Amino acid sequence: MNWTPPNNWLKIKTIDVHTGGEPLRIILDGLPEIKGNTILEKRRFFRENYDHIRTGLMWEPRGHADQYGAILTEATTPDGDLGVFFLHNEGYSTMCGHAIIAITKTVFDTNIIEKTGGNPILKLDTPAGRVVATAYRENGVVRSVSFVNVPSFVYKLNQKIEVAGIGTVEYDIAFGGAFYAFCDADKLGIGLQPKDHNQLIDWGKHIKYTVMDAMPIVHPYEEDLGFLYGTIFIGKANDATHHSRNVCVFAEGEVDRSPTGTGVSARAALHHARGEIGVGEAITIESILGTLMTVEVTETTTFGEHKAVIPKVTGTASIIGQHEFYFDPNDDLQKGFIFR
Repeated sequence: MNWTPPNNWLKIKTIDVHTGGEPLRIILDGLPEIKGNTILEKRRFFRENYDHIRTGLMWEPRGHADQYGAILTEATTPDGDLGVFFLHNEGYSTMCGHAIIAITKTVFDTNIIEKTGGNPILKLDTPAGRVVATAYRENGVVRSVSFVNVPSFVYKLNQKIEVAGIGTVEYDIAFGGAFYAFCDADKLGIGLQPKDHNQLIDWGKHIKYTVMDAMPIVHPYEEDLGFLYGTIFIGKANDATHHSRNVCVFAEGEVDRSPTGTGVSARAALHHARGEIGVGEAITIESILGTLMTVEVTETTTFGEHKAVIPKVTGTASIIGQHEFYFDPNDDLQKGFIFR
């Protein structure tokens, strides 16, 4: 076939990856200029001027209700390698661990950035701050990735709220790059298996919006980061050698197929605050699919008024495809659509 799209069509090239089953569409080429001196400024500019590109790439027919994306930019700090911000069905997240793992593998395996050695380091400027990732290569291929996350902290412990259709819900709120409400699945009587995903979506959304209405969320430094991103249900692991299983329902009812990098970071802060893990201790957490991430408390610190920890998260990713998407200006559905 020698057909080429007309010159007036928007053409966007991507590479698709998954981390523990959770998709990531990395946008590589074709975007208009994204102005701003910081990642938050760039994210704000994109949201205000090009949000139709987010919906066009995340929603149907090019994506789906659980699609996730990342836009790579130039670094906004003197020593950074890349900048990045994140897209999903509802809008824009503040940090994303599964995306950091997928981006690091992709950057080094495809030579977007060339670095020698068995364990190259990638310094990423994210909306939540600097994240440093380390790739672990075998025979030149990245087999796993660890990243040192932003300071993670407990926001509220031992809260209760009445949620319509569910009843009394006990929850904690913690930040691991994004704010989550954490609930005990056994106490709620909800399963954490693939067959439970519809109920998890329904209850996760109800809990999130009820908590949002009842409690303001304030980030210590950035107003744009002060919102509840999702609900995470915690329960017993399928494999007794693992610490636990959790399922994150975020944005507008997206179910994270991975254990959620920012979620397990926030869990590290919760477990440390309760004296359940110490500095240098790691736990392995399952996703709804049984895929794994390991999180370790590397050190303690403070973040604003909060006692905080610095988590290190480790996981694996796989590259699954490359795409060139077209936006026909005469297509009435070029901005995409969604049913969730």
